[in-house]
Amino acid sequence: MAMIRCISPIDGSVYAERSTLPLEEAEAAAARARRAQPAWAARPLAERIALVNAAVAEVGRTTDRMVTELAHQMGRPIRYGGEFGGFEERAQHMAAIAEEALADLIVEDSASFVRKIKREPQGVVFVVAPWNYPYMTAINTVAPALIAGNTVILKHAAQTILVGEHLAEAFAAAGVPGDVFQNVALDHETTSALIAARAFDFVNFTGSVPGGQAMERAAAGTFTAVSTELGGKDPGYVRADADLDPAVDTLIDGAMFNSGQCCCGIERIYVHESLYETFVEKAVALVNTYKLGNPLDPETTLGPMAQPRFAALVRGQIAEALAAGATAHVAPFPEDDGGAYLTPQILTGVSHDMAIMRAESFGPVVGIMPVRDDEEAIRLMNDSSFGLTASIWTADAGAAEEIGARLETGTVFMNRCDYLDPGLCWTGCKDTGRGAGLSVLGYHALTRPKSYHLKKKT
Repeated sequence: MAMIRCISPIDGSVYAERSTLPLEEAEAAAARARRAQPAWAARPLAERIALVNAAVAEVGRTTDRMVTELAHQMGRPIRYGGEFGGFEERAQHMAAIAEEALADLIVEDSASFVRKIKREPQGVVFVVAPWNYPYMTAINTVAPALIAGNTVILKHAAQTILVGEHLAEAFAAAGVPGDVFQNVALDHETTSALIAARAFDFVNFTGSVPGGQAMERAAAGTFTAVSTELGGKDPGYVRADADLDPAVDTLIDGAMFNSGQCCCGIERIYVHESLYETFVEKAVALVNTYKLGNPLDPETTLGPMAQPRFAALVRGQIAEALAAGATAHVAPFPEDDGGAYLTPQILTGVSHDMAIMRAESFGPVVGIMPVRDDEEAIRLMNDSSFGLTASIWTADAGAAEEIGARLETGTVFMNRCDYLDPGLCWTGCKDTGRGAGLSVLGYHALTRPKSYHLKKKT
């Protein structure tokens, strides 16, 4: 039995620690979830929806706690108010579309035949949630999985270990049976053993590329569906006809918000050469208005990264780029301690020979390059092993759609970025992984089709 510790990025202290479940207890939890699933699925859809909505409302009654604990656990400044807005939006949207998304597909209903396709719950859904948006990423799968008739076992990241516990408390308070939604603390070995033993019918993992590969290896030969949302190196492209000020404000916020620790954060920007110098000037001026500091201070706009080792990776990428000829435009902030507190940085003179433009940074840094035209921008945006989102800034919606059709990405944005629309499918390609979250397609992923071919007359 191992210990899971949340080390607060504020001061390096142990904020919370929990013992992991021994394998036998973890197996028992999965077995309880499997036994509970048929009765849960037999409940009317409206009842399952009501219980999930009640749990969401219960979380809403503790937002003050959410805000403070997120600051302690992963460093997000309290001025941003936690995650309940997005958490509620996603859950409520999935509740609202459930009846239509899960409805039977009628092929024929005649005097001779009934032919239809029903959606059956997968069974036991295992959700492995990340720390960077711990409430919102968890609810993306937890809410529709439960509404669709699955039971759910949640394993939350060590950095935000309290979030899983609070979600379990909220669902229990709302009346969801304890075996239907369980929060567990597991080590990697136990997690892999459960997956390999077919303890789950569907695995949803959000995290690193190596973590996703470990999930797929554990599931090899079991035919358990594994849905992954992994790394990203999301690009922004500013065309010559773009409205420059909103492009600067939104793309730089998309690169720096949450200390750059966003799955779909902007990590590289390509600007038409006619706008390039002005874009860089405005971007640097904006970043220099940020206040790096303790996330519990209401004046802080940029908190520490979640762990010093994450900041060290970013510092290493920056140092490598500078050694290769890049230019850093932001002087070190006085609050930069060489640890988790990291100066936000804008780099120019970068190229795709540098890790800063190829490898995931997941921190408050962005490289900016000038481009001649759409063709060069498309080539550079596609020159990545990742494919989650891409952001195009233009006054021409037709051009954005034409460019988007040629991009290797899961989502194409025009004149916005770093946003998850629950009405659209959250998905990716290449090393970002394969999955289909939220939207109608999210329900299709969390259920399986069952066909009925009923002959009425002989």
